[in-house]
Amino acid sequence: MRPYSVVAALDGNVDGDWGGDGDKDTRGRRYATDLADPGHSDTSTWNMAAIAATAVVAVWAGNVGVVAIVVVAIAVICRSWLVAAVLVAVAVGGLVRSEQSWASLAPDVLGPYRGWVQVVDDPQPFPSSTRVIVEVEGERFEMWSRGRAQQLRVGEWRGGQWVAMDGRRVRLDAERAGRVAWQHIVGEFEMEWASDVDPGGPVARASNRVRAAIERGASELPDDDGALFRGLVVGDDRDQPREMIDRFRASGLSHLTAVSGQNVSFLLAAAGPLLRRMRPWLRWAVTIGLIAWFVALTRYEPSIVRAGAMAGLSTTAFLLGRDRAPVRILAVAVTGLVLIDPLLVWSVGFWLSVGATLGVSAVGPWLARRFDRIDRTGIFSLPLGVTLGAQIGVMIPAILVFGRLPLVSIPANLLAVPVAGAVMLYGMPAGLVAGWIPATAPVLMFPARLGTRWVDTVASIGARVEPDPPVQFVGWGLVAVVVVVLLVLTRNTAETHGDLPADR
Repeated sequence: MRPYSVVAALDGNVDGDWGGDGDKDTRGRRYATDLADPGHSDTSTWNMAAIAATAVVAVWAGNVGVVAIVVVAIAVICRSWLVAAVLVAVAVGGLVRSEQSWASLAPDVLGPYRGWVQVVDDPQPFPSSTRVIVEVEGERFEMWSRGRAQQLRVGEWRGGQWVAMDGRRVRLDAERAGRVAWQHIVGEFEMEWASDVDPGGPVARASNRVRAAIERGASELPDDDGALFRGLVVGDDRDQPREMIDRFRASGLSHLTAVSGQNVSFLLAAAGPLLRRMRPWLRWAVTIGLIAWFVALTRYEPSIVRAGAMAGLSTTAFLLGRDRAPVRILAVAVTGLVLIDPLLVWSVGFWLSVGATLGVSAVGPWLARRFDRIDRTGIFSLPLGVTLGAQIGVMIPAILVFGRLPLVSIPANLLAVPVAGAVMLYGMPAGLVAGWIPATAPVLMFPARLGTRWVDTVASIGARVEPDPPVQFVGWGLVAVVVVVLLVLTRNTAETHGDLPADR
């Protein structure tokens, strides 16, 4: 399967023959019904999208009046009492969960504390301090360590470990509390001293051993390349310099500096040969376990949580013989996630991930099919359609948060994503072996070095040639005109010559 095929099929819908027996179709009657009745499938997808939108609005607004207007409007459009009932239930659930989540951000206890605290995530280094999120008696606090000696000590901690600590819990100011709310942080912990470190539970120990092995393997690469490699493979972006982050963001490649839904896609693609040899229920259980393990390994990043939820839903739907329309699965995943954790609605990474997946799953294939009428080879139509779809999907959150959508992101993604995907696919096994058997590191990590260097070079060139506004806006206008012209040409071609039969 080509890299862009994997992205298009797996990032939005875990597809491919890894889920089947090869010669036996385990899908049931409902799947055949959906295929035979596209209108039914489209209606179901629209209904699920409406339910997801209702959940998001209910959580985001937290206002009964606003939510009531949205529910009534959608119910009138859907013209279904069942859908209306579900919309009301989801809206009420969203309002209640939103209120509960914001209430949970008020700390139960402040003041001195001495005892064991759990490290939630790996320490995040900054030029003059290191930030750590710790959990104290079931509540999360952020902790800032300053001073060279303390930063070195804290920098050795890893997510899931327990540390004996003495300090003080204090309240955050309102502005800071709002910025870190999506991480469930209720205050700040001012550490006085720390002593013993416990490795944590089995999952934490296993995850940290894997990440440590990949870190040792990545040490064979130059500093910047090693940091990028760890970000591509397991989302370890702690050592990525600010200059790297800036150039990837300026070139529209910031989604490559940390884990994303593509990582889950390539992990399942790599495990495909093994999964295909298992019985259906065992294959389902192993797949779910593999997804859960990777989500834990990557520290529960919002984009990975979204991708993991979609992958789990997709493999379950396949087992039960249900349709796996990507947009529908995305809608179900978003609905469930925002009701379980309403604070995800305030995570920029979550919305960039959702937007990109929606663009890749809905807009990308639609564009690719039309570009196929011009590009009969199919070499460029899918990559171009997927790239444009992803950019359309992230347009709103990118402009609202970062104030820009890089024009160079289209060619940069076309050049960088296939190579980055290869590094993701190759990097996990290669990094583990290189970390466990250091003598093999120079040979095993050489392809990864070439791949990361290519991706970083594309980002560097893209950042240098990216135009500033208003040239950037003019450029996007030209891109829109070109795309519209291509769509018109493909439509005229289809009307003149007719579409090719399905088996051609």
